Amino acid sequence: MNFTRLYFSKISILLFFLILFFTSCRDARAKNFFPPFGKNKEVLAASDTNVMLELPVYTVTRTGQTIYHCAYTVNFNPEWLIPNWVAYELTKEEAKGTVGRSSYFIPDPDLETRCPSYKDYSSSPYDRGHMAPAGDMKWDPQAMEESFFMTNICPQDHELNDGDWRLLEEQIRRWALKYGNIYIVCGPIVSDNPERIGRSRVAVPDGFYKVILCKIDGRWQALGFLFDNEGTHHSLKTYCHSVDEVEKLTGIDFFSLLEDSVEDKIEADCNPAAWGLR
Repeated sequence: MNFTRLYFSKISILLFFLILFFTSCRDARAKNFFPPFGKNKEVLAASDTNVMLELPVYTVTRTGQTIYHCAYTVNFNPEWLIPNWVAYELTKEEAKGTVGRSSYFIPDPDLETRCPSYKDYSSSPYDRGHMAPAGDMKWDPQAMEESFFMTNICPQDHELNDGDWRLLEEQIRRWALKYGNIYIVCGPIVSDNPERIGRSRVAVPDGFYKVILCKIDGRWQALGFLFDNEGTHHSLKTYCHSVDEVEKLTGIDFFSLLEDSVEDKIEADCNPAAWGLR
């Protein structure tokens, strides 16, 4: 028996499966892994169809580590121990996913600083609230697992998490099925002296924001949402705001890779009727 040939054959098979594991999820999205910051917008519009339009840019100074996962990108705040923002794209095909929901909240292996534990939430009145929802990750097992990383989680009032916040998540999936690609950014709104929970002292947000971008009838449309971290029940239209309003509140520039003339127009408008919200 040629042991040398057998050895290299086994090594080749192992390498093949390792490459397959690390690339399958990102290949499924067929998009650039790193954000194309620094490129000219006109060049992007003409030549780059796979830019990550969902990735925001800070207009204020804020501490955070940006981590690129399979299905979403997170900027994690090591002082609050919750994300500053979470951004992702949801396609029509992804919204049809059937992967079963995970049930284990786990540390983020790519985080370079201290990671909160699921136990930090156990004795608190707050849910472990997903920013990138598990319901949007049913298209891939790795995407589902990574949605349960603690870097994607915030302390969230149960009535909000299981109420109007969940209703908006479900509505976004319906929009993805109807219109195609939806670009989403969401995160917490945190006061200067927030309530803290758990042994790790996780900051409790005062509220949450979500902004979305999509082409409807061939034209870009954008819409913002603002929620208090409490259990109110209203129509989704009640929470609607212009993206400009959310930017002023958060110090974040959303959808900055769009051409300025397009970005300025759609972010100044608050037109829930264009999305079918009445």
